[in-house]
Amino acid sequence: MALPLPIPEDAFSEGTPDREGASVQETFELFSALAPKGWRVELIEEEIYVVPPANGQHEEIVTEVVEQVIARRVDKEVRNFTGIGLSLPGPTDTVRVIPDLVIAPRGSFADQQEWHAPGPVLLVAEVTSSSTASRDRVQKIRAYARAGIPLYLLIDREAGEAVVCSGPTGDDYDHKSVHKLGTPVPIPAPLNLTLETAEF
Repeated sequence: MALPLPIPEDAFSEGTPDREGASVQETFELFSALAPKGWRVELIEEEIYVVPPANGQHEEIVTEVVEQVIARRVDKEVRNFTGIGLSLPGPTDTVRVIPDLVIAPRGSFADQQEWHAPGPVLLVAEVTSSSTASRDRVQKIRAYARAGIPLYLLIDREAGEAVVCSGPTGDDYDHKSVHKLGTPVPIPAPLNLTLETAEF
């Protein structure tokens, strides 16, 4: 769901394009600056999306995935990150997303940047909500595959499924395995672990 944010009249200073003349990127930057705390602003395929804070069930699932990855990871240098902004290649412009969960080696995001290149990322995960489900299932698959991110885990609450995407090629993944929530979900290399989804 794309939600417009109120933009104060003085937000456009002299030399800044007016609303009609502002580029999508400039509008995105403005919306990002004005978004209330806890809201996420994303730019995907030249569309700006303003996402409200997640509900409790959503956050419980994200936290459960984090805890299981910590407990089952083979590589103890792997870390879980929430709230990390990724800057990805798009078909015509840069894509800016904030996944629900990013798994990458320790130190991957140790700089002062707000948006990060996807190179070190091993897995991104999204947990659907009514406002994000369609993007999580379509546009984000394309964005993460284009960026070469090895694994995309989609916890689709509405469909009652976990989808594991691996083998990024072009703007899609070669392999997609679908598992009913409540059953074990194997996560292939480079993580090589199994998530238990009974609590999802």
